[in-house]
This record gives sequence, structure tokens and C-alpha cells, in this order.
Amino acid sequence: MAGGKAKKEKAKAQQHMPYQGGISFHKSKGQHILKNPLLVDSIVQKSGVKPTDVVLEIGPGTGNLTKKLLEAAKKVIAVEIDPRMVLELQRRFQGTPHSNRLTVIQGDVLRTELPYFDICVANIPYQISSPLTFKLLNHQPVFRAAIIMFQREFAMRLVAQPGDKLYCRLTVNTQLHARVFHLLKVGRNNFRPPPKVDSSVVRIEPRKPRIEVKQKEWDGFLRICFNRKNKTLGSIFRQKSVISLLEKNYRTVRALELGLKDSLKEADTKMESASFGEDQGMEMDDDEADDDDEMEVEDGEADDVQSEFKDKVLGVLKEGDFEEKRSSKLTLQEFLYLLSLFNKAGIHFS
Repeated sequence: MAGGKAKKEKAKAQQHMPYQGGISFHKSKGQHILKNPLLVDSIVQKSGVKPTDVVLEIGPGTGNLTKKLLEAAKKVIAVEIDPRMVLELQRRFQGTPHSNRLTVIQGDVLRTELPYFDICVANIPYQISSPLTFKLLNHQPVFRAAIIMFQREFAMRLVAQPGDKLYCRLTVNTQLHARVFHLLKVGRNNFRPPPKVDSSVVRIEPRKPRIEVKQKEWDGFLRICFNRKNKTLGSIFRQKSVISLLEKNYRTVRALELGLKDSLKEADTKMESASFGEDQGMEMDDDEADDDDEMEVEDGEADDVQSEFKDKVLGVLKEGDFEEKRSSKLTLQEFLYLLSLFNKAGIHFS
């Protein structure tokens, strides 16, 4: 019992590791401060900061990296959620030559409207890795690059290539918007307190110009493709649930298209026969009767239509020679091409 109690007390104490200035770091909140000065220098060097740059630093902590960025850049805007760290930053740089070039914003970076910046440098809590990455990639105006410290496995997913074990939907989604490069591996002992896993620093460069896609359509498409990434696409798109979903979307899009055509036709008819009164109403009734007849035929042939639709989906895969290919080995360009073939055939994913 005594031994168990001692272990619990030790574990609790490790959750709040003291800093020499009196600040305790909370591992549960993802607070791991870089303590290796050589590593700090390396990150600043690899970030390619210019003397004219405005740098956005996310998670500055006690300012070890901030100091080096201020020496290299025109201005640093630091976003920090912990009020204790904000006070430490202000205390550290108050009265120094750098003080007028440092702006500190206290707040949650995911909920903060980010200002203009040229370069982003971030050592972040790993639990916000994915939402922060996509917040940055959606930021306007487009910045030059982001240099971010991630948990190593997450970082390797971002830079993975087709055929790699870690190649996944996150990889393709990120590489749609940016080029991603692995800069350096960082061991856990470079932090205070040390995290449980190793880290990596990556460089994210937004694509210019952007590859334009309908985001919901793209997301829906990738979710299906990566549902079983090592299965053939022919096998994935034969699944009843997938066929049913795509057929529902297909019918919805067709209905909207027909509705739009009917609305335009109705407007033209009204303009042409506005002086005929009762005949106008008769024409509208005839149009509605035709629609009802069409629906009855479709309902009566539901099984045949579903079979035909399945052939339509598989026909798209065959047209692009994708039936025997696997998502785990497709390039970004191949995903874009396959989606374009589906859309050309009137098949949509949202």
C-alpha cells in the first residue's frame, strides 16, 4: 500500500514540472518547453525567416524560441493561451530592444482570428495538431510557410507518400492544400518536461495557386476511398452501403437539376402566355402530372435502377483503370482525376 501511494504521489508531482523561474508546466495541457538552445537555433535557421518578415508564433511558452525569432524577424506575434506564460513573456522582454517588436495575444489559437503573417513557427499541444493545421491552410492571405513541431507519427502522416504505411486521408487532404517537408527529428529529452513520444519538425508551404475543389465533395469522396485503404476500389465501390449513398446523392442532384429546368421553363411559359389566364394553369397541371408519372415508373423499377446505377459506378472505375487499384497507393493527382470522372458521370459524394 505504501509503495502504491508513493508511486501515485510521484506521478502527480510529475504532472507539474517546475521551471527555474517558478512556473509549473502542465503535461496534461500539452505544455512541453524546448530547452535545447542548439535545437532552437536550428529551427529558426530552417524556418528561413527574413529581416522583413512578420512571424506568428503559436505556443511561445517562456520565450526561448521567441527570443531567437525576434533577433531574426521584423516582428513577432505570439499567441499563448496560458496567462502565466503571457506574464512571463512580458516580464522577459520588457525593457529590451525587442519589446516594441513583440505582440502577445492571450487566447485559444483555434478560436482566435489570426492576423497577417509571413511565417508561422509553432510548438503546440499535440491534441490540436489536426485542427490547427487546417485552420492555417485555410488562412487568408496565404502565408509563405509554417514550421511546426508535431508528434512524430502525426508528422510522418503529413509527409507520407503513396505506398507508405502511414499514408492516409489526412495525408491527401493536407497535400491537396500544401507541400510538406520533414525538417528534423526531435527526441523527447529536448523538452521540459519530456513528453512520452518523440517529435518532428515539418515545413508546410501552401500551394500557390490553390487546387480548387468543393471541400464537402472531396471529403466525402476520400472517406469512402480510405474506408478500407488496402482494398481495391472495385471492392469498396461494390458495397451496398456505398452504392445506396451514391445513388441517393445522384437522385438528389438530378431532382435539383430537373427542378431548376422546370422553374426556368415555367418562367418562360408565364412570359409567353401571360395573356391567356386559364390556359397557363392547365399547362402547370400537365407538367405536374408528368412528374408524378415519372416517379411511379422509378419506384416500380427500383431494383433494376439500383443494378444499373451500380454498373454506372463500376463503369467509371473501369474507364479510368481504377477498379483494381488501392487508395493506399494512389497519388493526389489520381484522386483528383477519379473524382472528376465520377462528377462527369453525374455521381457526387455530398
